[in-house]
Amino acid sequence: MSEPATAIEAAVAASPLHQLKDELDIVIPTIRNLDFLEMWRPFLQPYHLIIVQDGDPSKTIKVPNGFDYELYNRNDINRILGPKASCISFKDSACRCFGYMVSKKKYIFTIDDDCFVAKDPSGKAINALEQHIKNLLSPSTPFFFNTLYDPFAEGADFVRGYPFSLREGVSTAVSHGLWLNIPDYDAPTQLVKPLERSTRFVDAVLTIPKGTLFPMCGMNLAFDRQLIGPAMYFGLMGEGQPIGRYDDMWAGWCIKVICDHLGLGVKTGLPYIYHSKASNPFVNLRKEYKGIYWQEDIIPFFQQVVLPKDCTTVQKCYIELAKQVKEKLGKIDPYFDKLADAMVTWIQAWDSLNPTSASFSNGKTG
Repeated sequence: MSEPATAIEAAVAASPLHQLKDELDIVIPTIRNLDFLEMWRPFLQPYHLIIVQDGDPSKTIKVPNGFDYELYNRNDINRILGPKASCISFKDSACRCFGYMVSKKKYIFTIDDDCFVAKDPSGKAINALEQHIKNLLSPSTPFFFNTLYDPFAEGADFVRGYPFSLREGVSTAVSHGLWLNIPDYDAPTQLVKPLERSTRFVDAVLTIPKGTLFPMCGMNLAFDRQLIGPAMYFGLMGEGQPIGRYDDMWAGWCIKVICDHLGLGVKTGLPYIYHSKASNPFVNLRKEYKGIYWQEDIIPFFQQVVLPKDCTTVQKCYIELAKQVKEKLGKIDPYFDKLADAMVTWIQAWDSLNPTSASFSNGKTG
């Protein structure tokens, strides 16, 4: 690193955002020892970790000393959720959403175990979590695009011609970060560009406009759990399912439609992490091939979804979305009938562990 760890630790401790350590959980899905946390220690050690162990529950996952964490394996998921555990994927990183469900904090930051600390063009280590918090604590502007990107960022503002009636913005529900080094490509793109690396550092945060979908990557993601948590379901993937690597995509399409309906914002751009290794494109192709085919019907479905006005909470929106998934996507493959049922089970499980969250509507208690 360009900076001594002690200097980074001092900067982190001095940050006013450091006070959110009691309001934020970090969720990590894994099948291996979490040695990667050592490089994140200056930034993440003050926070509580929720580790969701995938695969063999008898395997022991080692966590570096000094981190405050709780760890859940498949046996724990089955014990806590009972029959409703069927909605949590197995042998797939989609299991991370169980961590969202058991958290009691306002905010979630989720990161993969192959994501390392990135550096900005000056060589300074990037505190990804700090930038996510900045994104979540400042408003979004989904109804009118600001050509100077995020008007709430330092050194920026609303440009000439931006309506004053829209400058207050809306609450930000999701902060979607990006990656340097290994880009988040699908298998066909991996195969034709095996050596391509993401090297461009773009110093920008944008609000994704209302009515526009996006491919959400779950490896560097933060969100306001109170505003959108019940919709952050990563679907049925992995063992026993005909599809994989679409867990975060599915969640992203769902949350965007619901955020648009409820008047919430989604940001993308900063912060960057360093994605350290590429997954096997041939393995990925086996997981993705049906999704690559199906998404040509899935995307138009989400583009045309209309949620009724009486859907005033995330839960109501999600149940309605599950109903429409069954009605319209069920014609494509029986998998979508199963997925729609799992979406309903997910909400039932969420509400059983979070009985007060059903009262949230646009982040306010009813």
